[in-house]
Amino acid sequence: MPIVVPAMTPTTAQSPAAAAVTTAATQTTLKALQAIKAANDEILKQQTATLEKLDELEKAANEIRIYTKRG
Repeated sequence: MPIVVPAMTPTTAQSPAAAAVTTAATQTTLKALQAIKAANDEILKQQTATLEKLDELEKAANEIRIYTKRG
């Protein structure tokens, strides 16, 4: 015969006001995270552009080294 043991902590239903506060806080947090993500995406674009410029400079510097060795 199985033994039934009640849960240690009874479940409590949230009041509608508490649920609304939780939903509002979640929405606020989501908006903040979306703003942070947009800022991070912009920074990543800037970093990509900077890396491309650095690669071009490195190629130019290597060409200059090649030409100065020949001359």
